Amino acid sequence: MADPRSWGVRADPDPDLERPPATGGRAGAVAATDPPARTARARRRRRAGTGLVAGLLLTAGLPPFGWWPLALLGAGVLALGLSDAPLRGRIAVAVGTGFGLLAPGLFWMSEFSAPGYVLAVLIEVVLLAVGLTLVPSGPARVVGLPAALVLAESLRGIWPFGGVPIATVAQTQIGGPLAFTGRLGGGLLLTALVGVVGAALLAAARRRPRTASAGLALVVVVAVAGAATDPGRPVGTLSTAVVQGGGERGLLASDDGADDVIRAHLEASDELPDELDLVLWPENVITVKEPVAGTSQAASLAALARRLDATVVAGVVEREGDRFRNASVTWSPDGELSARYEKNQRVPFGEYVPMRDLIEEVTDLSAIPRDAIAGTEPGLLATPAGDLGVVISYEVFFPRRARDAMVAGAEVLLAPTNASSFTTSQMPALELGAARMRAVETGRDVLQAAPTGLSGVIRPDGTVVEQSDLGRRQLLLADVERRVGDTPYTTLGDGPFVVGALLALAAAWVLERRARRPVTRVTGPVRT
Repeated sequence: MADPRSWGVRADPDPDLERPPATGGRAGAVAATDPPARTARARRRRRAGTGLVAGLLLTAGLPPFGWWPLALLGAGVLALGLSDAPLRGRIAVAVGTGFGLLAPGLFWMSEFSAPGYVLAVLIEVVLLAVGLTLVPSGPARVVGLPAALVLAESLRGIWPFGGVPIATVAQTQIGGPLAFTGRLGGGLLLTALVGVVGAALLAAARRRPRTASAGLALVVVVAVAGAATDPGRPVGTLSTAVVQGGGERGLLASDDGADDVIRAHLEASDELPDELDLVLWPENVITVKEPVAGTSQAASLAALARRLDATVVAGVVEREGDRFRNASVTWSPDGELSARYEKNQRVPFGEYVPMRDLIEEVTDLSAIPRDAIAGTEPGLLATPAGDLGVVISYEVFFPRRARDAMVAGAEVLLAPTNASSFTTSQMPALELGAARMRAVETGRDVLQAAPTGLSGVIRPDGTVVEQSDLGRRQLLLADVERRVGDTPYTTLGDGPFVVGALLALAAAWVLERRARRPVTRVTGPVRT
């Protein structure tokens, strides 16, 4: 005899749906004293705790920790928290994840402005939470979670304050094998794959081997394809030097110390060997109250370029009234000033204060007395050493800035920076990690120079072949290749992946609605 229950399909009940208390007996008496609203709040607190654990595990993958397997596990915990959750439950998970990831990930900002740090964390948590709340709670999450993560991270990359793409999901995988997928789709594709791994881990834990195997197989195929992608063809070699003057860390920028900074880098440069093609100094090691041309500082750099018969690139800050310009300036081997690039992407609450008039009413902004003037041109220096791409400091976190330089024809990527204001190693490590990701995405060698570290030489596969220590005076010498040609990512950019994520999320919700559609039960006589 056929079982009538086999004629229809009944979905598993949602454990977070509020149910009326049981009646009758001792159990009913206990349940009656536990209102549904209180039970629902307890469930949301547990889900928020699950989200917090997921966020902290993701944070473990960020530099300076770099424990990328834990971040993948965190994606699995996130998928678990969102599973079978109603809207309020998903919000609780999303907010918990946001605080677990971003409160520690953006801690560097507190060293400039505590109120700015709090404001930034709150805004960034909301952006991430909005994306995660859109994830379907049913099986369609295997598509919805990667798509929602991509949309949330893409929004974080452009808003607010022009974007704060630091402590992102993609950055948790800089040291892992998935990083190679950056050549195909940049950080957004890498973010999507982390989401796929998370959904696959949950499927494996729930003994759904086909879903788990399909997800992990997709990730492996994309990672292998990324590793096999041509990073461009070499057209020459440069003998380069990265100069790190060293000194005390944790000091805010000051005109009083400007002479000491340039003196330290000149003294370090005295030890440079001959027969160099390119010398890179860090960001803002030269500070002047007028255009740099004609200053004594410019004369010192011109003499260095002539002595070495090399192209010298140095960071210059020029005061302009109550504002300033932050630029990378080039001296040719003949000592003449040539190419120049002015920083486009300013550091919020570091190089400028958003809503300054409002914020200065509640906090002291003396540490950030003036705002930077934003540049507008692509980061490219046409020099005798070759066409050099430039991303200055904070810009290294923005894939679009490095991509713009590649589109303009960059053969090598320079990342001059200055993280000497920070007392911890967090920001120097985050910057070096971001430089590694830009190397993979663009298929270029990257030179990073910082006054007190971390400086480094990075190959197109993201490998750091030379790295300085924090605070020390050091020279990093290395031959790097000039390369031409595009990677798939520098050709496509982020646009196709944002559109793909929107379509994937819409498809996930269509699948979710179909899965929840009630099944009409067949009634009638039982057949034998």
